[in-house]
Amino acid sequence: MINREELFKSLTEAFGPSGFEKEVSEIMNKYFSLTGEVVYDRLGSIICKREKKGLKIMFASHMDEVGFLVSKITKDGYIQFLPIGGWYPQVLLGSPVKIRTYKGDFLGVIGTKPPHELPEEERNKVVPIEKMYIDFGTFEGFDISKEFGIRIGDPIIPFFNYQKLPNNLHLGKAWDDRFGCAILCELAYALKDIDHPNSIYLVGTSQEEVGLRGARTAAEFIKPDIAFAIDVSIARDYPGYNTKETPERLKNGCAIITYDVTMIPNIKLRDFVIDLAEKYNIKYHLTTIKGGYDTGAIHLKGIGIPSLAIGIPTRYIHSHCGIIAEEDYEACLNLLIKICENLKEFPF
Repeated sequence: MINREELFKSLTEAFGPSGFEKEVSEIMNKYFSLTGEVVYDRLGSIICKREKKGLKIMFASHMDEVGFLVSKITKDGYIQFLPIGGWYPQVLLGSPVKIRTYKGDFLGVIGTKPPHELPEEERNKVVPIEKMYIDFGTFEGFDISKEFGIRIGDPIIPFFNYQKLPNNLHLGKAWDDRFGCAILCELAYALKDIDHPNSIYLVGTSQEEVGLRGARTAAEFIKPDIAFAIDVSIARDYPGYNTKETPERLKNGCAIITYDVTMIPNIKLRDFVIDLAEKYNIKYHLTTIKGGYDTGAIHLKGIGIPSLAIGIPTRYIHSHCGIIAEEDYEACLNLLIKICENLKEFPF
């Protein structure tokens, strides 16, 4: 039996910005190896193969999180950095971070001036990332590069410890897309007892946040007939929206993505999944998103791969921490299980 809170904690706290996903991959391997053969592509994506004679179905969740990269070390020992993935600068100042160097992991903070030091014209401006710096505890006479082993190109992530909140809510770093990674780990465990006719490939993809890169290489490796991206959707149940008219809210079930900027889903596949959710009374809602998913790269492979993105509403993605609801997670997992059990043929 999988301890879900332990799984959430290990995955959300894991170090894994784009291009540095090994720690996440190692966690997923522990679960993937329970159900099938585990292989890797050359970009670092992990693939669990459970092969039969039917359709080849790919479920992809990306392992990487948004983070940063050291771009410069000042003479005073402060670190300037580049963003990995999409960041809104306003969420960064004063936030704790962790760097990984060849000498280990070290904690720091994205520096900020106290309001007492800010002239009026600066207080209402968003500081651009290129003008920010990270303080890892520098002081006069301390060579931070030498002592900590910091080099140009070293990766940095937000630092945040997972917490379970009341009402089956979960607060953690990198739900985008460690929630999807967790679901694939649980699906791997469930597949041991599921009667399914198809070849199923569970994939933790690399470098999604910087251009859906691992999805391309993994899809080339698998050559699936059908593909699903399991990723977050945007929760809109916060001030500024009419919550009663907003389907994208916590505890409103899994999200079936009807449009994103990288892909219009296969209509037959979309309707098949909607019908499944209704047949098995799985709570869901339909939504659109202005971002993109791994299926944006996968569906263009070969002569085209029918694809669909499925997720759960998540608050505050691409920040230091976010919130998900366990009821939505359960609905998404149950829907994936029913897809595995029922997708016996597909009218391309």
